[in-house]
Amino acid sequence: MRDLPPAPEGGSRLSRRRVLTASLASAGALLAGGALSGCGSALAADDSTVRLWDLFSGADGGLFNTMADAGKPDMPGTKIERTVLEWGSPYYTKLAMASAGGRGPDVAISHMSRLAGYAPMGLLDPWDLDTLAEFGVERDDFTDAVWGPTQYQGKTYALPLDTHPFITFYHPEPVKKAGLLKADGTLDADAFSSPDKFLAAGRELAKASGQQGIAFGYVTDTAQGWRLFYGLYKQTGGRFELPEGGPAEVDVDRMAEVIAFMTKIVDGKTNPRQLDYNAGMAAFNNKQTAMILSGGWELNTYLGADKKVGAAPFPTVFGTPAVYADSHSFVLPKRPSPDKEHRRRTHQAVAALLKASKVWASAGHIPAYSPVTRTDAYARLKPQANYVSAADHVVLDPAAWFVGAGSDFQNAMSQVLQQALLDGLAPDRAARAMVRRLNTFLSKPSPA
Repeated sequence: MRDLPPAPEGGSRLSRRRVLTASLASAGALLAGGALSGCGSALAADDSTVRLWDLFSGADGGLFNTMADAGKPDMPGTKIERTVLEWGSPYYTKLAMASAGGRGPDVAISHMSRLAGYAPMGLLDPWDLDTLAEFGVERDDFTDAVWGPTQYQGKTYALPLDTHPFITFYHPEPVKKAGLLKADGTLDADAFSSPDKFLAAGRELAKASGQQGIAFGYVTDTAQGWRLFYGLYKQTGGRFELPEGGPAEVDVDRMAEVIAFMTKIVDGKTNPRQLDYNAGMAAFNNKQTAMILSGGWELNTYLGADKKVGAAPFPTVFGTPAVYADSHSFVLPKRPSPDKEHRRRTHQAVAALLKASKVWASAGHIPAYSPVTRTDAYARLKPQANYVSAADHVVLDPAAWFVGAGSDFQNAMSQVLQQALLDGLAPDRAARAMVRRLNTFLSKPSPA
């Protein structure tokens, strides 16, 4: 398990809000008034309604509603009322401001990678594990890798709904033709188990597809480069610690080794060189490539083009099993004096959603509540069941207040990586540039 950065000492809620207002982006400051006024009704909710904020729109939003309907038998008499807000920084700014004022919803969705910016600030209340156990949800229902990041100072500040890992998708026919499928039809991970083997497999996939081997859409994307880099770096066993005030504690040589490998993946020979996120998906969907490095959340995009598409955990290339991932999690925005019975109802509602999360798996996410993934019904869910083991080895972003989904941090790291992958910046220089940017982030005071 890991603890988040130290909690703030002293200070009133008023001073914390002033610091938040001064530290967050200007767009967030403009949202502050709406955040506080817009959620006033949450405090006035009737006893049977659990108010939830989330960032699930489109198909995911519809699926979340279906999951809530499926969970109704486990939360009798309770209604979940959703408020869907804009994904990314606007959402997290609004959640921070509402929580700082004690006027947030009953429960909210947060990426686990964002927890370090909330729990240490006193913006969240911890979950009551005894109450959850009464409703059938216990700590042992989650893998260590997923549960560890939920902890801060011995308390649980997030309940994981899922793990959404960065994995591999593939078209079975060219992969089989390349001799990279095992007898049971799953991907032969050993064929990708070193940098040389991985690149050789890419060449074989290119031959089998008749075009190119492995696609990776990253150009101009704010996170893809970082996702691939950090998962691979953690496979090297290298340290990546971001202590408050800095400097970053990292292994520059291992960073350079990973970047050098990444440049070979997109060398433009057996694999495409310049692909943005959507072009990468299009190349894979049109079978111009046999495999793509992508997020589990894109499953239905690929199934729409090929109903036989396969998927597997990201292979262990550098020796230590590690799969980059994030997790949609339930958090309790801070309430000065929460109503005990209504808080209990909130625990019951969230437990019901977790127990109904097989529905959520159809979006490609791995349910974090393991009793769901251990069922025969889940084992029949393909290709999701073929990459469920990724949950045992997930690694999230390093814990720091400025890190996480949709953050400037991920964008800054990806910008440097793009210079290496696209413009020929030497791997050692790229690694040092990343460290300089890390230290710039660390030099800035936390809003806490």
